[in-house]
Amino acid sequence: MSVNTRSIAAPPEAVFDVLANGWLFPSWVVGASRMRDVDDAWPSVGAKLHHSVGAWPALIDDSTSILEWDPPRRAVLQARIWPMGEATVTLQVEPQGEGSLVTLLEEPSSGPMAMLPGPMADVPIYVRNTETLRRLAYLAEGHAR
Repeated sequence: MSVNTRSIAAPPEAVFDVLANGWLFPSWVVGASRMRDVDDAWPSVGAKLHHSVGAWPALIDDSTSILEWDPPRRAVLQARIWPMGEATVTLQVEPQGEGSLVTLLEEPSSGPMAMLPGPMADVPIYVRNTETLRRLAYLAEGHAR
């Protein structure tokens, strides 16, 4: 399991405002290149984001769904990233002064990435999620102004 942590200069509510706007997903998730649709029920449990990954012309249509939604503390997503597989992604948000401490945990749950030994999967996920949290911070901090 890959674990990334970042301090964000925005309150937990601002972080969850970004997460709740499904159309912003490709703005903060590295690898997501465009949104195709957002379920009307987003961010309710079971709702899906319909996105594409990759770069044109090699785009792959896939989806991410909500497993748990407990703002402004915790969100758990099931991300489909085929052909790599699926991953369970947990975002834990804690107040930190006037801002937030965000922990992003990602664990491959099926497919080729889930079959790799821990470090072989965790290192590239960690590197990607470092940038993912940087992008989430930019959006949340801008939203909090």
